Amino acid sequence: MVFAAPNDALSRAEGVLDTDPTPLHASVAHQVIGIWQRDWGDMRIALDHLRRARELAARADSAEREADVLATLGVALVHAGRTRQGLEAFERGVRRGSGHTRARVLYRRAYSWWVLGHHREALDDVRRAIPVLRQADDVIWTARALTLRATVHLALGAVERAEADFTAAEALWDTTGQEHDKADAVESRGLAAFRSGDVPAALRLLDEAEERYAKLGTPTFMLNIRRCEVLMAAGLAPEALAEADAATAVLDGIGGQSTRKAELLLAAAKAARLAGDPGTAIARAAVAERLFAGQRRTWWETHARLVLIEARVATGRGSGRLVADAARLAERLSAFGAPAAPEAWLLAGRIALGLDWTADAERYLEVAARSRRSGPPLARMTGWAAQALWARATGSGRGVLEACRRGLDVLDDHRMTLGASELRARATAQGAELAALAQQVSLERGGPRQLLGWSERWRATALSTPPTRPPADPALLSGMTAFREIAARAETARMDGRPVPALEREQRRLEREVRSRTLHIRGEVPGDGARFDVGRLLERLGRARLVELAVLDGRVQVLLCGGGKVRRFAGGLLAEAEREAEYVQAALRRLAHPGAEGRLPLVEAAGRRLEELLLGEAAGQLGSGPVIVVPPARLHRVPWALLPSLRERVVSVSPSASGWLRARETEPPPGGRHVLVRGPGLATGGAEVPEVAGRYGRPTVLEHADARVPRVLEELDGAALAHIAAHGTFRADSPMFSSLRMADGPLIVHDFERLARSPYRIILSSCDTARLASVGADELLGLVTALLPLGTAGVIASSAPVNDAAVVPLMLALHRSLSTGLSLAEALRDARAALPPDALHRATGWAFTAFGAA
Repeated sequence: MVFAAPNDALSRAEGVLDTDPTPLHASVAHQVIGIWQRDWGDMRIALDHLRRARELAARADSAEREADVLATLGVALVHAGRTRQGLEAFERGVRRGSGHTRARVLYRRAYSWWVLGHHREALDDVRRAIPVLRQADDVIWTARALTLRATVHLALGAVERAEADFTAAEALWDTTGQEHDKADAVESRGLAAFRSGDVPAALRLLDEAEERYAKLGTPTFMLNIRRCEVLMAAGLAPEALAEADAATAVLDGIGGQSTRKAELLLAAAKAARLAGDPGTAIARAAVAERLFAGQRRTWWETHARLVLIEARVATGRGSGRLVADAARLAERLSAFGAPAAPEAWLLAGRIALGLDWTADAERYLEVAARSRRSGPPLARMTGWAAQALWARATGSGRGVLEACRRGLDVLDDHRMTLGASELRARATAQGAELAALAQQVSLERGGPRQLLGWSERWRATALSTPPTRPPADPALLSGMTAFREIAARAETARMDGRPVPALEREQRRLEREVRSRTLHIRGEVPGDGARFDVGRLLERLGRARLVELAVLDGRVQVLLCGGGKVRRFAGGLLAEAEREAEYVQAALRRLAHPGAEGRLPLVEAAGRRLEELLLGEAAGQLGSGPVIVVPPARLHRVPWALLPSLRERVVSVSPSASGWLRARETEPPPGGRHVLVRGPGLATGGAEVPEVAGRYGRPTVLEHADARVPRVLEELDGAALAHIAAHGTFRADSPMFSSLRMADGPLIVHDFERLARSPYRIILSSCDTARLASVGADELLGLVTALLPLGTAGVIASSAPVNDAAVVPLMLALHRSLSTGLSLAEALRDARAALPPDALHRATGWAFTAFGAA
């Protein structure tokens, strides 16, 4: 009963002890309390009860009862870090028990071998136990044993065997009322889905298991550890670190299992390293390593040591000693049959390369590269990275490019299994090293065309296909509606000066629920297999020039495309350009308010410095036609119209050259519907909307109560032109919840992704609507990038806060030009020129950017 209804079992056991029971019955009651405390409470209390249960079993003169308690005690001692005492308890239990009881003891010893990382011993014991349990028709313990065997198979990389055992166990659980074990089965299926490379299914199953555990009121430390693994694979390392640290704090608070604490610390160390925080990774991994050593868990200790060395290398350390340490770890992991062995060989090869130990590096990388042919996608990625580095060490530029191509193809296939655009974007971080290697070889040995091709290969790939539309999931839709209502109530309360902590807590909870459900969506759109064609780009450019900025070793490389050729120019340091762009953004925020005119010359001077850093000599080679800028993700906030050579030009921005080509070749929808939306709370009340409406015959105008999210989405779907005047909010902490304020609450990025086709052209007359979060290798998340894959060919949006009153004349001038047949970029250029020459209006014009090609 303790794994069917844990808290009820605890109460019943305590009730038995209040009735002056026989030693036999008292032994059972103490054992139940010990199990409850061992798994969900204080280990010290657990050990006290289990020792008492063993004493009472001996007094009852029941060898079978004593053997059973010894097995439970053995598990508790192992989890408490007292490995030697735990194994001794199992030895006594095996000797005391017989038949069916001995099989249960063997199962629990197998479980403890798994906890300790002794996978072969675990398999031996569980294989001895299963036939006896089946013969005894013990459904519950047979299902547990099959689940354990599957879990051990997963640790050894045998995914197919694991799935067969999980399937058999689940069929048995369905015949029982063991609710905790059923939740554990769902969790185990989530782990199997992850090991087979299905991240959305893994997240869905782990969330389902958590809901089941919550109904039972039991903590979920093993689930926390497993979800951390999945989150890291999904590119969500900061979230994995936060989850691991929070679970560790809970575990410490209840005096829980020492073994689980060590595993949580290891998960935190891995997450910190992936999140770019090597200092935290070193601290967590060092403590985990000490705990594993004290618990005699060599398999785990070796994994902690691997993370420790990876984190030290990330701080810039490299030495012959670290090479030797990494190679020894790789040999030990290989002997264990651990899937992490190729990662260790790759690490040893990388450090050796950094020291110019070419022969050693080639040897280690060659071993690591063997994993490129089989296994889950991220394991094959490790192999292709090793192959690329091996080719670089041996001087084969062609070999480097081939390995990078094959590795990125693997990651492409993996990305397309992810339905959520956020996961697709973040997953690209796994390919950053391969893309950088290929770009470096192209810079050294190839021409500008080859460098352009490789710069495009891994740029804004999340935008190459539309995200999978969220399914008609009633829970997701109701969650989004509830989020909108709570967010609107919280906003109203803030404006009234009332406290909103309860509303904000509920809003955060609903955000987590909505995001969780979107991350469960599996990708259904296959890659089209098309590769970027430089010739097609040059043909479509005509008189225009496309400037793609690649970053190699921290320096900007300018690739100027047009006139039938691609030329390369040297730019400045990316870090200096980022600092200058941040200064400009701060100045534009200040210029959005009257009285800051004195800053205008400083902003213009910053624009000149940005031009030197970002365009260099290419600024004088732009010709007289339109210019398309393709910046790296980290420079998305540059106001390009501020650069002197671009100030009087038709300028548009695209996340990639491929994206510009797609936008250029997108046909406008039939019918030519125009939709104008006015949200609440604007200082001008969206004053441009009535006048703009007069230019387009009979447009759809949504304002006041009509400007509600469901109606707005309905009208936006498939429109030729949409103009939205509304307050915009950018969420750096959660970019998919960046929003436009409507009458019934925020219209968020997730809402836009429900459109069958977003408007062909859309003008966002709002603050911060062009602000985007840089994630993954070179990806962007936010309002603009949500629209581009869904059929929008052109967007006007602002990258900074703007003055509402100054926006009105800019928008009126913009629409005057659009109504004559100009493109968005042409109309924006003319609108800037038509504004008054004062600092406020000039800053407003610079804050807006044209994206795409419409």
